Amino acid sequence: MPKSSETPTRSKRAGSQLTPDAIIEASLRIAARGSADAFTVRRLGEELGADPTAVYRHFRDKDDLLLSVADRTLGEVLDSIPGGLDWKDRLRALAAGSLEVALKYPVVGSTMASRTTRRPNEFRVVELILGAVTEAGLEGAEAAVHYRMVGDSLLAYVGQRAAYMLFDPDVRAADESSWSREYRLVDPQGFPHITGLSAELAGVTEEQIFEVRVEALITAIETRVLTLRAG
Repeated sequence: MPKSSETPTRSKRAGSQLTPDAIIEASLRIAARGSADAFTVRRLGEELGADPTAVYRHFRDKDDLLLSVADRTLGEVLDSIPGGLDWKDRLRALAAGSLEVALKYPVVGSTMASRTTRRPNEFRVVELILGAVTEAGLEGAEAAVHYRMVGDSLLAYVGQRAAYMLFDPDVRAADESSWSREYRLVDPQGFPHITGLSAELAGVTEEQIFEVRVEALITAIETRVLTLRAG
């Protein structure tokens, strides 16, 4: 952040002091309400009671603000991870915290599924995952590719869940009921597997899916370590 961004900017409308932190916190408040316009200067101006153009005195543009806000949410994820955990539990805690924060700020979580903040908290997350795969027994290129596997997989899943939260509630309700309605009515001859598992499919929870995905990532790391040692 440029040095000039550390100097508070006096609001033309409310006489308040604006700082980068104040703008980020305002964006997070808007995002936590499920709004998709957390990064428009008009909406931020309303939230802060300030001239919207004051935002650009601290952030180059909307994308600069978005990346700074996203990095702040990564800080929340990291703060939720207790110390003293082994590599598996660190990855589990990272996954759980990432999902919780993404659902808390869905517009941020959905946007950042395919972005990189290039900021301090993201570096800390990368260091955490690399430390975990190294502790598991991977080195060099193997550690790098398995870090990407973990990081990209978590981003994809939590981003998908966050994006889903931005849909209208009626749309979500229709999607969620499909397993107990439309899928139960398919032609048994054309779709015997769906028909045979219709009750089980309807009973699957998001929590189960998430747990299985996280454990699959851990198992993949363990399997690769064993394969390399055996070779």
